[in-house]
Amino acid sequence: MLYLIYAEDVANSLEQRLAVRPAHLARLQLLRDADRLVVGGPTPIADSEDAGNTGFSGSVVIADFANLAEAKAWADKDPYVAAGVYQNVTVKPFKRVF
Repeated sequence: MLYLIYAEDVANSLEQRLAVRPAHLARLQLLRDADRLVVGGPTPIADSEDAGNTGFSGSVVIADFANLAEAKAWADKDPYVAAGVYQNVTVKPFKRVF
C-alpha cells in the first residue's frame, strides 16, 4: 500500500539538511531501486525551482510499504530526523487515483 510521509523542517535547518543529504538520498534510492518510490522531494521556502539559500520547509515522500507501522519505522530512521532537520513527521495511507 502507498503511504504519504510529510515532514516539516525546523527553521534555519539548511546547513544540517545539506550535511546529511547524501545519506537521505541513499535511502530514497533504495526505495526507488526496489520500485517502491512514487515521488520524493523537498518543499522549497521560495516560490522557485531553485531554493538557493532560502532553504526548505520540509519534504514529501510517497512510497509503497507493507503497512503503516513499516512506513512510520522507515520515516523515523531518516537521517534528517537524526540530524534534527525535521520538527514533525506525519505518515498516513495514500490512495493513488491518478
